[in-house]
Amino acid sequence: MDHAATMRRVYDRLNAGDIDGFADLMADDVVEHEELAGLEPTKAGITEFFRAYLAAFPDLRMDAQDVLECGDKVVARVQATGTNHGAFMGIKATGKRIDVQLIDIMRFGDDGLMHEHWGVMDSLTMMQQLGMIPDGSPS
Repeated sequence: MDHAATMRRVYDRLNAGDIDGFADLMADDVVEHEELAGLEPTKAGITEFFRAYLAAFPDLRMDAQDVLECGDKVVARVQATGTNHGAFMGIKATGKRIDVQLIDIMRFGDDGLMHEHWGVMDSLTMMQQLGMIPDGSPS
């Protein structure tokens, strides 16, 4: 199976706003290892997170710049961009653009579906770009 191609489909579906199609690429027992504030680390929690993310950033683009496959795991370096037009994680819409890097690791099963996800996003840069945290080093 070409798990790297499936991972790219994950981003394609999110970029198209196709949350149901995105959910179809996850196993029912998928486990989310990244903290999703206030959400369960399940398929329902992941789906709810991305519905909120797309509501806040309706022009969200997640562009996989590097995709590396090793057995049942795939790693991607991703550039996420979008404009904040809706509330997100308790923050009112700012109208500002974000351009942040993230790393995703997904483990796929023999069924071709995602069974686990680990992720790291540059949240500090995103909060600075949204104006929630001042730019630069602390004084």
